[in-house]
Amino acid sequence: MLRAFSILMMAFASAAACAQETIILKGAVDGDAYVSPTGAFRMKIPVLAALGGVVTDSDRVVTFRDSFSVQVSVGAFPQDATQRWELSTRGTKDYLIYFFTNFVLPDFKSFCPATTLESAGFSADLMDGTLFTYILLPGGSMFNAPRIDGDTAAAPVAKRGNMIFVRNGFTFVISTELSERVIQGKAFAKTTAEEDKILRDRLVDIVSKIEFAKPPAAKPAP
Repeated sequence: MLRAFSILMMAFASAAACAQETIILKGAVDGDAYVSPTGAFRMKIPVLAALGGVVTDSDRVVTFRDSFSVQVSVGAFPQDATQRWELSTRGTKDYLIYFFTNFVLPDFKSFCPATTLESAGFSADLMDGTLFTYILLPGGSMFNAPRIDGDTAAAPVAKRGNMIFVRNGFTFVISTELSERVIQGKAFAKTTAEEDKILRDRLVDIVSKIEFAKPPAAKPAP
């Protein structure tokens, strides 16, 4: 069931939607905020229509993209009994590694087979446990014609940061591309650690703008 989600598919849909006049959302727009169809979260929309900003979504993933440098995906995946069991038996850190390895990374590889994990880190204090992963996608940039046909010899190597955590019975995956890597090319000369910090700071800033639904009230004892 979880393999039905696709962070990248929604990103491609967002890019294609730039040329469409009408976009039908599963969720809702309330003023300047997006509300997820499950009610798991709401957040301020990080793109402006005046700058080519587009919002596309599915039941579980929303993507925000503009014509310049912003491409953000937020996925909220409800935990079924199996996922709750995996979390309870593995603990938070190992569960997030398991989720990334078995669901998130294969999703990216299905579009860009050459995708590799460059680096990763775990923060025990942030969101009660957060996994950050930084991946390289040859030909997989949202700011250049995506190359998903296997011919990546001359294609730029995109870099994405992913932030994964659990909140109120949902596994959240926040993903964003380091657009400067493709847009600026060789002029963007940063070390791996510097790139990771830029992505981490951006991901944390995105999450700071998300309002999560309150957890369900505990049932009174009989």
